[in-house]
Order: sequence, then C-alpha cells, then structure tokens
Amino acid sequence: MDVILASASPRRRELLKYIFERFRVAPADIKECVPYDLSPEECPKYLACEKARFVSRGYTDALVIGCDTAVIIDGKILNKPATTQDARTMMHILEGKEHRVVTGCCICCNGMDVSFSETTSVEFYPLSDDEIEAYVKTSEPYDKAGGYGIQGKGALFVKRINGDYYNVMGLPIARLSREIQSFCAKLEQERKNTKPESKTSFFDF
Repeated sequence: MDVILASASPRRRELLKYIFERFRVAPADIKECVPYDLSPEECPKYLACEKARFVSRGYTDALVIGCDTAVIIDGKILNKPATTQDARTMMHILEGKEHRVVTGCCICCNGMDVSFSETTSVEFYPLSDDEIEAYVKTSEPYDKAGGYGIQGKGALFVKRINGDYYNVMGLPIARLSREIQSFCAKLEQERKNTKPESKTSFFDF
C-alpha cells in the first residue's frame, strides 16, 4: 500500500521512518484556519484532519497521514515565530513555566479516517536574557511551533517532560503505529465484507 505523509516537516519524515521504510511526502496546500469555537487543544486534531482529507482526495487508495502540533500555554497557542522578536517573546513566555504540546494526527484511506491527539507537558527552566538572545540568533526557532526544538539546542531549556518525547518533536510515533494497525485492520475487514470471495491481503507493509 502506498503511504503518504501530508506534511513537509523534516522531523516528521525522520520519525515516520520508524514505522514505514518507504513512504511519499505530499504536503497539504491549505489555509490553516480553525472554527472560532474550538478550544486550543482541539485545533491540532482539526487541522490534521483537514490536511489528511485534502491530500487523500488526490490519493484515494493510499494511506494518508496528516499531522499538526500546537504549543499551548495559559490557554493560548504559540505558533511559529516569524521574526526574532516573536521568538524572543515566546521564550520569555515559556521560561520557568510548564506548557503543553498537543499533536493531532489523522489517518485516511478509501473514504475512511480516524483521528486522535496526544498531549505532552513540558517545563522550562528559568532562562537568562543572554540564553534567550543566543538561542533566537540561531536558525532553530523559526520553523517550529512555540519557537523551540526539543531535539536541538532547545533541549538545554527543558527541566522535565511528562508524556511522549517524540510528540514534542511533532509525531507521537508509538501511538500512531498502534492507531495505524487498528485502522488497517478495520479497512481489511471492510474489504472482506464487500468482497467476501477475495482472500488476498490488501496490506503489505
């Protein structure tokens, strides 16, 4: 079966290799807008579904995986910083406090889909102005939700985490693997129900 990651994130590409040796990348070309009445925690799953369903329309028979990650603190989402000042402000908001990283995932194939979200709590050490300035002058903050990467120099700020480390990187691979297995089993059963004469397995990973 063809597997497609509906994300341009290089970190997600690396992590998905733990599950699939081969897959394609087809980022979803959509505006990331959410309904006004969604809570911050619900937004990542909503956007993951929008991305996966958009790409799946062009690859009906493929297994499409959509993802979105949000950094949430004090009831607000911190998006990717566009400027050095944005990154600096985010670091001041996060330093010395606990925040949540929520990644939504959606799996689509043949008009069926399943979605979930995973949450990890992350606590930062108090940071000095010099630490923040040194960090925002690197290239690391600017393509990451919340303005930091736990797999890079941002790891120096993390006091503790509670939950899936890889979720903070943008893909909760252990849960995603299990959700994919369950989803594929349902697809296989659906296929058997519609084509009872066939005994050939539809999936070959």
